[in-house]
Amino acid sequence: MRLPSLTRPRSLAGQLFAMQAVLIAVVVAGYALFAYVSDRRQAEDAAARQATAVARSIADSPAVRAAIRTPDPTALLQPYALKVTRDANVDFVTIMSPDGIRWTHPDPRQIGKRFLGTTAPARAGRTFTETYTGTLGPSVRAVTPVSDGGRIVGLVSAGITVDRISERLQDQVTALLGVAGGALLLGAVGTYVVNARLRRHTHNMNAAELSRMHDYHQAALHAVREGLLMLDGQYRVALINDGGRELLGVGEEDEVVGRSVAELGLPAPLTGALLSSRPRVDEVHPTASRVLVVNTSPVSGGERRGTVVTLRDITELQSLMGELDTERGFSQALRSQAHEAANRLHTVVSLIELGRSEEAVEFATAELELAQALTDQVVAAVGEPVLAALLLGKTAQANERGVELVVSPDSRLDDGLLSGGPPARDLVTILGNLIDNAVDAAQGSARARVTVTAYAPAAELVLRVADTGPGVEPGHADLVFQRGFTTKPAGPGGRGLGLALVRQAVTRHEGTLTVTDAAPGGGAVFEVRLPLRPAPVAAQGGAG
Repeated sequence: MRLPSLTRPRSLAGQLFAMQAVLIAVVVAGYALFAYVSDRRQAEDAAARQATAVARSIADSPAVRAAIRTPDPTALLQPYALKVTRDANVDFVTIMSPDGIRWTHPDPRQIGKRFLGTTAPARAGRTFTETYTGTLGPSVRAVTPVSDGGRIVGLVSAGITVDRISERLQDQVTALLGVAGGALLLGAVGTYVVNARLRRHTHNMNAAELSRMHDYHQAALHAVREGLLMLDGQYRVALINDGGRELLGVGEEDEVVGRSVAELGLPAPLTGALLSSRPRVDEVHPTASRVLVVNTSPVSGGERRGTVVTLRDITELQSLMGELDTERGFSQALRSQAHEAANRLHTVVSLIELGRSEEAVEFATAELELAQALTDQVVAAVGEPVLAALLLGKTAQANERGVELVVSPDSRLDDGLLSGGPPARDLVTILGNLIDNAVDAAQGSARARVTVTAYAPAAELVLRVADTGPGVEPGHADLVFQRGFTTKPAGPGGRGLGLALVRQAVTRHEGTLTVTDAAPGGGAVFEVRLPLRPAPVAAQGGAG
């Protein structure tokens, strides 16, 4: 999703760096200009105050008033003015008559000429300052009257040239430029460091590429049919797609982003898998209504950043696999029965060949009566065809494993009684897994036996399976229904899923599932109760 290098725009980090560098440069230049203007104004104000102080000091001097009274004021005032100019650090001191005729000047040639500048406010008795271009160039000057006995006898002007003020600012401007350059360099370095980190996090992509990636990300997120869940480093939900919400039973109105996985109300084994720091590959986890395959992959980049979780629904597949296992069991039972039937047929043929036809007829009749009795017993108790076929198949399977499977005399399910109940597929899942679990538990016991009871009192289906195995410990009464729990060695395909699927199917149909200890004979009793809804009655009509 990258553009060719020749036409690819600058990365987002590069654009931000350039923008920030320009911004810092503008701010620093603006501050430098403001500081320069402000300092210059302050320097001019300071020069005006200094010139005013010098001029007033001279005007208040008794020696100046005494010199003005002499016939030749210049003789006494010129040396005095030059000395004050040097000592007071001003550029000129001009003492003049009230009419503006100079008595002193730094340039002796200007003595006796008229003062260049404003004098009217001073002749009126007021001290003032101004910026004026005189014989020494532009200057900031102060003009003040010299009073003697209440009469103005002269004027004093002291000033500092603008060039002198500029020289004073030169050092300040140099220092200011140094500070501005340092600030610009420091800001550029800081900006570069920050943007280098940003460049790493954005993989050097520009804004258009990031926007395009976000659009693709959103489209892919909602297009994926599988559930996708992303957790941060604290196992909080950072992202969840539509499929994930559906599979986990989280509605659109529920705000789950930012919440911990432990707060989502998921089954404990599934929550444990999501909270695990180790990768999980194709783990099967049943929820209240689904069977999910969970895969987790930690996201790391020098440190643990989170976990990516994918969820796949295999509820239908698991149901079909259960039916396939049942059919496989049926076929194995039929194969075993065919093998036994072949042996019995050979026996009958051999008896006939030996001339013992009566014994042959008696032997064949006994075998037929035994098989028919088993079929009649099951069909009489359970008229529902799917359950009857399941029980016959499971009886043959149990017999192959040395376990006797019997249907309790209390059983009674007539054909059509379950029309308002759960689908046949769910009944096969529930009863088939309960029988398989019971056969596993009873196999190897002193009297290996499994008893199945099925009846439907008061709009309720009851399925009870009891075995003669070791039973269920009190502390394991709830654990046996969790995925992965088993007391048997793990087989090639794994164990511990059957009872979890039973509880899932029972919960889906709002039923109850309990396990208790059996009678004194030992073993465990699993009982399922499922509500039966009345089957819809077809409308009857006739010609009037």
